This record gives sequence, structure tokens and C-alpha cells, in this order.
Amino acid sequence: MDLILWRHADAEEAALGQPDLARKLTARGERQATRVALWLHRQMPDGARILVSPAERAQRTAAKLERKFTTEPRVGPGADVNSLIEVSGWPNAKRAVLIVGHQPNLGQLIAKLLTGKEAPWTIRKGAVWWLRHRINDGESRAETFVLCVQSPETM
Repeated sequence: MDLILWRHADAEEAALGQPDLARKLTARGERQATRVALWLHRQMPDGARILVSPAERAQRTAAKLERKFTTEPRVGPGADVNSLIEVSGWPNAKRAVLIVGHQPNLGQLIAKLLTGKEAPWTIRKGAVWWLRHRINDGESRAETFVLCVQSPETM
């Protein structure tokens, strides 16, 4: 299974009284999301399941990909690692899953999937981590590894 984790791009700070879910992307964030979306569009398999936080900044980030997606509250701000694992179908989903979400939960998820323990790992704004889980043929042994990490600054 491939699990692609995309942190929303750079967003504005919350204005006084503004709900966190309403924060929009900055001009820089719009550029970051466009760059990463172009790369993902070329790399991601057709038919990938795309789950996006209801937060405006995540919705706008995902919209740059120009593919159908599902708004999924369980990947929103404050999501816990077990909810992310459950909603993604990890490790047994039949197709790739892309989650567009937030820190610190995406970093904690990556740490858990790679080390078995939650830890405060950081994902840069707009960055993508692509994980793969597979069973080695002939060995009947499962492995999870990082297939790729991309940052909007390097594209």
C-alpha cells in the first residue's frame, strides 16, 4: 500500500476571532500547492483515494491537484494517529491513499508507521511524504519504508 501524506501549504495566521478552519493560503502557499500538485499529478497513480481535511487551507491545497477528493473530518486539525491509520486503511488498502492534513498529526503518524512509536516529527508546510508498505515475496515479511520526500522549495 502507498500512503501519501501532504501537509497543507503555507497559510495565513488566524485573525482575531477567525475560526482555525477558515484560515486561507497565503500567496506563497498558493505557489507551493501548485508546484507540489503538478509533481503529484505526474507521480500519483490513477484511482488513488484522496482524503482532505475540512480546513480551508487544506481544501485549497488539495484543489490544486484537480482530482476528485473526499472531505474527511477525521484528518482535520487535532486528528489522532489511530484515526488517521483507520481512515487510510493502512496497511491493507487496495489502492494508494493521499491525505492532505496538518501538523503535528501527520508527523506523528509518520513516526508511528516507521518506528512503531509516536514522536513529534516535523513536516514542512506544503511537503509530501510518500510511504510504502509491502510484503516481500518469498520472505513473508512486511516492511514499511519512505519511497519519497518532496518539499515545495526543491521543485
